[in-house]
Amino acid sequence: MIQNNSKPSTYRITQQQLLFCILLLLQSCTKESFTAQDIVDKAIVAAGGDIISNSKIHFKFRDYYYTATRANGIRTLERCTDKECLVQQDIIKKDGKFVRFRESVPLNIPDSTLKSYSNSINSVHYFSVLPYGLNDPAVQKTLISPSIIKGEPYYRIKVTFSQEGGGVDFEDEYMYWIHKHTYHVDYLAYNYQVNEGGTRFREAYNERFFNGIRFVDYNNFKPKTQYPPLESLDSLFESKKLDLLSKIELKNITVTLCPEC
Repeated sequence: MIQNNSKPSTYRITQQQLLFCILLLLQSCTKESFTAQDIVDKAIVAAGGDIISNSKIHFKFRDYYYTATRANGIRTLERCTDKECLVQQDIIKKDGKFVRFRESVPLNIPDSTLKSYSNSINSVHYFSVLPYGLNDPAVQKTLISPSIIKGEPYYRIKVTFSQEGGGVDFEDEYMYWIHKHTYHVDYLAYNYQVNEGGTRFREAYNERFFNGIRFVDYNNFKPKTQYPPLESLDSLFESKKLDLLSKIELKNITVTLCPEC
């Protein structure tokens, strides 16, 4: 009788232990079940998003000098051919209007080229402070399956744009690899339709901080096919099946915090 009674008791204890483990597992999963919006919010904070919102950022990229001033929800973007902005200065004003000055004299720019100039300036400033900007109204974010690159764990966020407010390139698609612990964007990929279209994969390097804002440079890779799925680019990168096309390097970075800006 004693032996018969002990077996059910041992079985009941095992069930309780199993139930306890399941509850712990469920709680752990719940803690990790962030939405795409949650992850992007954390990434923006980790990159210094609150500081970017009220700052003046200046840097050199290739042959141009760029300045972005953001304060109280107002943004002005500039590109100049010389450091003092005396020879030629392009400005995207707070209302989105593009203006070009040559030796301080405003020029009339044909509509056929105006959008091209404006898009080029916007693109450089956009990439310079990623992931800042991913909460713009036209941005649509989707969390897909996680990934591991070089032994590090990443969330993968796919980004598309609504036609309203998404600009002329609203059909472009992006993918961001956000580190699960640091919430830094270490890799990104995108496809584009202009200039015959294509796909790019970028690997961040040379991380540095200025006044709390994270800046990186990028190794810019090109796949061998024009439009592979963005989800496949991390495995193609790991397999060394991407060709290094160029380097994206920001130089002479300075950050001035508002209201001094």
